[in-house]
Amino acid sequence: MAGGMTAESQAIDMLNLFATVGAQRFDVTFTDIEGRKLPKGGFLPNRHINELRRTIGPMLREAAQAQHNVIIRPRPTRAAFIQLDDPPPASIERLKHAAFLIHRTSATGHQVWLALDEKPDLEFKRRLKKGAGADIMATGATRIAGSLNFKLDYAPDFPCVEIVHSAPGQVTTTRAALESLGILAPPEPVRQAPLRASLKRPDVRKLPSYRKCLDGAPLNQAGTGPDRSRADYTWCLTALDWGWSVEDTAKMLLQESPKARERGEDYAMQTAHSAAEAVKRRKANAR
Repeated sequence: MAGGMTAESQAIDMLNLFATVGAQRFDVTFTDIEGRKLPKGGFLPNRHINELRRTIGPMLREAAQAQHNVIIRPRPTRAAFIQLDDPPPASIERLKHAAFLIHRTSATGHQVWLALDEKPDLEFKRRLKKGAGADIMATGATRIAGSLNFKLDYAPDFPCVEIVHSAPGQVTTTRAALESLGILAPPEPVRQAPLRASLKRPDVRKLPSYRKCLDGAPLNQAGTGPDRSRADYTWCLTALDWGWSVEDTAKMLLQESPKARERGEDYAMQTAHSAAEAVKRRKANAR
């Protein structure tokens, strides 16, 4: 543990850093070594920071004994958060003076967290993640500092999640400040889809039925109900096939899917992008 700090003190430091930029409540998820959410007690929604300060110590000890991961999702009330997952070292160095938190999740993996004083649009977040070389699929949830990163690939020497840089209260006030770092990817050109008639495709103003996607989804891993991630993916596939853009599909998924609303914009955009890649592959194979 860094500097001889306890797991509990590292975790509380992370919670306090999020609090300095406006997050007082967190969702907590527990997963097993294979990344599956625990079927019982695996999700604690909307926990206040004061409760977590009291309970995080025993929580971490129990998780370590059972080889469970402790994952938090901050709920911002002032600033908007951008999570940059596993950017290369050069990007981390550039982003240091704009980040309020950087933590190490494995021997080579890091996460950089930025707080913006205004909510960025999905395209800006995509450009930042792409330009930084970060995982565009990051969903805004992270392993809490002081916890062990339980993955089969890391056994038996599971790495401890550690804070490596902190700047309490650091909020980036303008997009220009991030643009000045020279790390944004260029905007993608707008491609106008050709107009064509199709008897199979309904009016593009119509939305797919989320209920039908949910009813047709396979069981989740716990066998307790439909796989909502699969339902979300299928819904996005259909919306894209009916002519909706990736951005509009992500926005509408947030309205249709309870899971998307719980996980946030990054999850919605991730699901829409994954579906768009599938549509693109299907069209390429059909040529």
